[in-house]
Amino acid sequence: MTAAAVPPSAFAALPSRFWAELSARDFAALKTTGQADQVVAVLPVAAIEQHGPHLPLSVDATLLQGVIDAALPQLPANLPVLFLPPQNVGLSPEHIRFPGTLTLSPATVIALWTELGECVARAGVKKLLLFNGHGGQVSVMDIVARELRTRCGLIVYSASWFSLPLPDAVAGQFSAEEHRFGIHAGEIETSMMLHLAPSTVQMQHAQHFRSTSQDRAERHAILGNGKSAKLGWQMQDYHPAGAVGNAAAATADKGRAVVEAAGVQLAALLQELAALPLDTLRDAPTGA
Repeated sequence: MTAAAVPPSAFAALPSRFWAELSARDFAALKTTGQADQVVAVLPVAAIEQHGPHLPLSVDATLLQGVIDAALPQLPANLPVLFLPPQNVGLSPEHIRFPGTLTLSPATVIALWTELGECVARAGVKKLLLFNGHGGQVSVMDIVARELRTRCGLIVYSASWFSLPLPDAVAGQFSAEEHRFGIHAGEIETSMMLHLAPSTVQMQHAQHFRSTSQDRAERHAILGNGKSAKLGWQMQDYHPAGAVGNAAAATADKGRAVVEAAGVQLAALLQELAALPLDTLRDAPTGA
Protein backbone atom coordinates (compact mmCIF):
# COMPACT_ATOMS: atom_id res chain seq x y z
CA MET A 1 0.00 0.00 0.00
CA THR A 2 1.30 3.47 -0.82
CA ALA A 3 0.68 6.58 1.21
CA ALA A 4 -1.94 9.01 -0.03
CA ALA A 5 -0.60 11.78 -2.23
CA VAL A 6 0.24 14.96 -0.38
CA PRO A 7 -1.16 18.14 -1.94
CA PRO A 8 1.55 20.71 -2.80
CA SER A 9 0.02 23.19 -0.33
CA ALA A 10 0.70 20.74 2.51
CA PHE A 11 4.22 19.83 1.40
CA ALA A 12 6.97 20.47 3.91
CA ALA A 13 9.94 22.47 2.64
CA LEU A 14 12.70 20.28 1.22
CA PRO A 15 16.17 20.37 2.84
CA SER A 16 17.54 21.83 -0.41
CA ARG A 17 16.41 22.75 -3.92
CA PHE A 18 19.26 20.66 -5.36
CA TRP A 19 18.93 16.90 -5.83
CA ALA A 20 22.59 16.18 -5.07
CA GLU A 21 22.43 17.94 -1.69
CA LEU A 22 19.78 15.57 -0.31
CA SER A 23 20.71 12.31 1.38
CA ALA A 24 19.48 8.80 0.62
CA ARG A 25 17.54 9.03 3.90
CA ASP A 26 15.79 12.18 2.61
CA PHE A 27 14.66 10.35 -0.52
CA ALA A 28 13.56 7.31 1.47
CA ALA A 29 11.43 9.56 3.67
CA LEU A 30 9.86 11.23 0.63
CA LYS A 31 8.96 7.82 -0.77
CA THR A 32 7.53 6.30 2.41
CA THR A 33 5.38 9.36 3.20
CA GLY A 34 4.01 9.57 -0.34
CA GLN A 35 5.56 12.98 -0.88
CA ALA A 36 7.88 11.81 -3.67
CA ASP A 37 4.81 11.65 -5.93
CA GLN A 38 4.49 15.42 -5.70
CA VAL A 39 8.11 16.35 -6.38
CA VAL A 40 8.96 18.03 -9.67
CA ALA A 41 12.50 17.13 -10.75
CA VAL A 42 14.22 19.50 -13.16
CA LEU A 43 17.02 18.31 -15.45
CA PRO A 44 18.90 21.34 -16.85
CA VAL A 45 20.45 20.56 -20.24
CA ALA A 46 22.77 22.94 -22.05
CA ALA A 47 25.77 22.88 -24.38
CA ILE A 48 29.41 23.90 -24.66
CA GLU A 49 29.78 25.24 -28.18
CA GLN A 50 31.19 28.17 -30.10
CA HIS A 51 29.25 31.44 -30.00
CA GLY A 52 30.95 33.58 -32.58
CA PRO A 53 34.07 35.71 -32.13
CA HIS A 54 32.79 37.72 -29.15
CA LEU A 55 31.30 35.18 -26.71
CA PRO A 56 32.68 32.16 -24.80
CA LEU A 57 31.72 28.54 -25.38
CA SER A 58 29.85 28.53 -22.05
CA VAL A 59 26.97 30.76 -23.21
CA ASP A 60 24.18 28.15 -23.18
CA ALA A 61 25.18 26.82 -19.77
CA THR A 62 25.60 30.33 -18.31
CA LEU A 63 22.25 31.59 -19.58
CA LEU A 64 20.40 28.48 -18.42
CA GLN A 65 21.86 28.73 -14.91
CA GLY A 66 21.16 32.46 -14.85
CA VAL A 67 17.46 31.88 -15.52
CA ILE A 68 17.34 29.12 -12.89
CA ASP A 69 19.02 31.41 -10.36
CA ALA A 70 16.48 34.12 -11.16
CA ALA A 71 13.62 31.64 -10.63
CA LEU A 72 14.78 30.23 -7.29
CA PRO A 73 13.76 33.25 -5.13
CA GLN A 74 10.34 33.22 -6.82
CA LEU A 75 9.51 29.66 -5.69
CA PRO A 76 7.29 29.21 -2.63
CA ALA A 77 9.18 27.52 0.21
CA ASN A 78 6.85 24.52 0.21
CA LEU A 79 6.92 23.98 -3.56
CA PRO A 80 8.43 20.49 -4.06
CA VAL A 81 11.02 21.21 -6.77
CA LEU A 82 14.47 19.59 -7.05
CA PHE A 83 17.10 20.59 -9.60
CA LEU A 84 19.27 17.74 -10.87
CA PRO A 85 22.95 18.32 -11.74
CA PRO A 86 23.14 20.28 -15.02
CA GLN A 87 24.16 18.39 -18.14
CA ASN A 88 26.29 21.03 -19.80
CA VAL A 89 27.67 19.00 -22.70
CA GLY A 90 24.96 18.10 -25.14
CA LEU A 91 24.18 17.76 -28.84
CA SER A 92 26.09 20.36 -30.89
CA PRO A 93 27.17 18.76 -34.19
CA GLU A 94 26.14 21.90 -36.10
CA HIS A 95 29.07 23.72 -34.45
CA ILE A 96 31.86 21.14 -34.81
CA ARG A 97 33.62 22.99 -37.64
CA PHE A 98 34.48 25.67 -35.06
CA PRO A 99 37.33 24.82 -32.65
CA GLY A 100 36.52 24.19 -29.01
CA THR A 101 32.97 22.89 -29.44
CA LEU A 102 32.11 19.83 -27.35
CA THR A 103 29.40 17.47 -28.53
CA LEU A 104 27.97 14.04 -27.88
CA SER A 105 26.24 11.89 -30.47
CA PRO A 106 22.42 11.88 -30.66
CA ALA A 107 22.33 8.30 -29.39
CA THR A 108 24.54 9.17 -26.42
CA VAL A 109 22.48 12.21 -25.46
CA ILE A 110 19.21 10.29 -25.70
CA ALA A 111 20.65 7.43 -23.62
CA LEU A 112 22.16 9.76 -21.02
CA TRP A 113 19.06 11.85 -20.42
CA THR A 114 16.77 8.80 -20.52
CA GLU A 115 18.86 6.93 -17.96
CA LEU A 116 18.89 9.96 -15.67
CA GLY A 117 15.10 10.08 -16.00
CA GLU A 118 14.93 6.42 -15.04
CA CYS A 119 16.93 7.24 -11.90
CA VAL A 120 14.40 9.95 -11.09
CA ALA A 121 11.56 7.44 -11.47
CA ARG A 122 13.31 4.91 -9.22
CA ALA A 123 13.36 7.55 -6.49
CA GLY A 124 9.55 7.59 -6.62
CA VAL A 125 9.35 10.97 -8.35
CA LYS A 126 6.56 11.19 -10.93
CA LYS A 127 7.18 14.53 -12.64
CA LEU A 128 10.20 15.70 -14.63
CA LEU A 129 10.95 18.92 -16.48
CA LEU A 130 13.69 18.88 -19.11
CA PHE A 131 14.83 22.50 -19.03
CA ASN A 132 16.99 23.46 -21.97
CA GLY A 133 19.37 26.21 -23.05
CA HIS A 134 20.34 25.06 -26.57
CA GLY A 135 18.10 25.25 -29.63
CA GLY A 136 19.71 22.24 -31.28
CA GLN A 137 18.37 19.95 -28.53
CA VAL A 138 14.65 20.66 -28.77
CA SER A 139 13.90 17.64 -30.97
CA VAL A 140 15.98 15.37 -28.72
CA MET A 141 13.95 16.41 -25.67
CA ASP A 142 10.79 15.30 -27.48
CA ILE A 143 12.25 11.82 -27.97
CA VAL A 144 13.44 11.51 -24.37
CA ALA A 145 10.14 12.75 -22.95
CA ARG A 146 8.19 10.09 -24.84
CA GLU A 147 10.69 7.36 -23.94
CA LEU A 148 10.39 8.16 -20.24
CA ARG A 149 6.62 8.34 -20.37
CA THR A 150 6.59 4.91 -22.07
CA ARG A 151 9.23 3.20 -19.93
CA CYS A 152 8.60 4.76 -16.52
CA GLY A 153 5.17 6.35 -16.52
CA LEU A 154 6.78 9.71 -15.79
CA ILE A 155 4.96 12.96 -16.50
CA VAL A 156 7.65 14.66 -18.57
CA TYR A 157 7.51 18.17 -19.96
CA SER A 158 10.26 19.88 -21.91
CA ALA A 159 10.86 23.61 -22.11
CA SER A 160 13.62 25.98 -23.16
CA TRP A 161 14.30 29.30 -21.46
CA PHE A 162 13.88 31.00 -24.86
CA SER A 163 10.42 29.44 -25.33
CA LEU A 164 9.03 30.90 -22.10
CA PRO A 165 6.57 33.77 -22.64
CA LEU A 166 8.08 37.19 -21.96
CA PRO A 167 6.11 40.36 -21.20
CA ASP A 168 5.71 42.70 -24.16
CA ALA A 169 7.82 45.32 -22.39
CA VAL A 170 10.76 42.87 -22.36
CA ALA A 171 10.28 41.15 -25.71
CA GLY A 172 9.66 44.55 -27.32
CA GLN A 173 13.21 45.67 -26.59
CA PHE A 174 14.28 43.47 -29.51
CA SER A 175 13.02 43.75 -33.09
CA ALA A 176 10.87 41.11 -34.74
CA GLU A 177 13.80 40.50 -37.08
CA GLU A 178 16.09 39.81 -34.13
CA HIS A 179 13.61 37.44 -32.48
CA ARG A 180 13.34 35.41 -35.68
CA PHE A 181 16.86 35.49 -37.10
CA GLY A 182 19.15 36.35 -34.17
CA ILE A 183 19.09 32.80 -32.90
CA HIS A 184 22.75 32.34 -31.98
CA ALA A 185 25.06 34.83 -30.26
CA GLY A 186 22.91 37.73 -31.42
CA GLU A 187 21.53 40.69 -29.52
CA ILE A 188 19.51 38.69 -27.00
CA GLU A 189 22.16 36.17 -25.95
CA THR A 190 24.90 38.80 -25.97
CA SER A 191 22.79 41.10 -23.78
CA MET A 192 22.18 38.29 -21.29
CA MET A 193 25.90 37.52 -21.15
CA LEU A 194 26.68 41.21 -20.58
CA HIS A 195 24.42 40.97 -17.54
CA LEU A 196 25.49 37.55 -16.23
CA ALA A 197 29.18 37.30 -17.17
CA PRO A 198 30.40 40.62 -18.60
CA SER A 199 34.08 39.78 -18.24
CA THR A 200 33.67 36.95 -20.79
CA VAL A 201 32.19 39.19 -23.52
CA GLN A 202 34.47 40.86 -26.07
CA MET A 203 32.23 43.53 -27.54
CA GLN A 204 35.02 44.81 -29.80
CA HIS A 205 34.38 41.68 -31.89
CA ALA A 206 30.58 42.00 -31.88
CA GLN A 207 28.81 43.10 -35.03
CA HIS A 208 25.56 42.69 -36.90
CA PHE A 209 25.89 39.11 -38.16
CA ARG A 210 23.26 38.89 -40.91
CA SER A 211 21.89 35.36 -41.36
CA THR A 212 21.58 33.73 -44.76
CA SER A 213 18.20 32.55 -43.47
CA GLN A 214 17.06 36.16 -43.75
CA ASP A 215 18.10 36.21 -47.40
CA ARG A 216 16.02 33.08 -48.07
CA ALA A 217 13.05 34.59 -46.25
CA GLU A 218 13.14 37.51 -48.67
CA ARG A 219 13.36 35.29 -51.75
CA HIS A 220 11.28 32.16 -51.09
CA ALA A 221 7.68 32.05 -49.90
CA ILE A 222 7.77 28.45 -48.67
CA LEU A 223 11.44 27.64 -48.07
CA GLY A 224 11.90 30.93 -46.27
CA ASN A 225 8.76 31.28 -44.16
CA GLY A 226 10.33 29.63 -41.11
CA LYS A 227 7.54 27.06 -40.68
CA SER A 228 6.91 24.94 -43.77
CA ALA A 229 10.37 23.53 -44.46
CA LYS A 230 13.52 23.02 -42.36
CA LEU A 231 17.10 23.06 -43.55
CA GLY A 232 19.61 20.54 -42.23
CA TRP A 233 22.29 23.07 -41.39
CA GLN A 234 25.62 23.74 -39.78
CA MET A 235 26.30 27.10 -38.22
CA GLN A 236 28.67 28.33 -40.93
CA ASP A 237 25.79 27.92 -43.40
CA TYR A 238 24.06 30.81 -41.64
CA HIS A 239 27.16 32.96 -41.11
CA PRO A 240 30.86 32.10 -41.45
CA ALA A 241 31.63 33.82 -38.14
CA GLY A 242 29.40 31.37 -36.24
CA ALA A 243 26.91 33.97 -35.02
CA VAL A 244 23.67 35.50 -36.30
CA GLY A 245 21.88 38.61 -35.09
CA ASN A 246 22.78 42.16 -34.18
CA ALA A 247 25.20 41.47 -31.33
CA ALA A 248 26.55 45.02 -31.56
CA ALA A 249 23.23 46.36 -30.22
CA ALA A 250 23.39 44.30 -27.00
CA THR A 251 23.28 45.91 -23.55
CA ALA A 252 23.44 44.56 -20.02
CA ASP A 253 20.15 46.27 -19.12
CA LYS A 254 18.31 44.40 -21.86
CA GLY A 255 19.95 41.18 -20.73
CA ARG A 256 18.93 41.67 -17.11
CA ALA A 257 15.31 42.24 -18.18
CA VAL A 258 15.27 38.98 -20.15
CA VAL A 259 16.90 36.92 -17.39
CA GLU A 260 14.57 38.25 -14.68
CA ALA A 261 11.42 37.84 -16.80
CA ALA A 262 12.39 34.30 -17.83
CA GLY A 263 13.04 33.45 -14.17
CA VAL A 264 9.55 34.58 -13.22
CA GLN A 265 8.06 32.46 -16.01
CA LEU A 266 10.10 29.40 -15.04
CA ALA A 267 8.85 29.72 -11.46
CA ALA A 268 5.26 29.94 -12.74
CA LEU A 269 5.79 26.87 -14.95
CA LEU A 270 7.12 24.86 -12.01
CA GLN A 271 4.09 25.81 -9.89
CA GLU A 272 1.79 24.64 -12.68
CA LEU A 273 3.67 21.35 -12.95
CA ALA A 274 3.49 20.80 -9.20
CA ALA A 275 -0.28 21.26 -9.33
CA LEU A 276 -0.73 18.93 -12.30
CA PRO A 277 -2.70 15.81 -11.27
CA LEU A 278 -0.95 12.45 -11.49
CA ASP A 279 -3.86 11.04 -13.52
CA THR A 280 -2.72 13.25 -16.41
CA LEU A 281 -1.28 9.98 -17.74
CA ARG A 282 -3.56 6.99 -18.38
CA ASP A 283 -2.43 3.39 -18.07
CA ALA A 284 -4.54 2.01 -20.89
CA PRO A 285 -6.57 3.43 -23.77
CA THR A 286 -10.31 2.81 -23.91
CA GLY A 287 -11.06 -0.52 -25.58
CA ALA A 288 -7.48 -1.80 -25.38
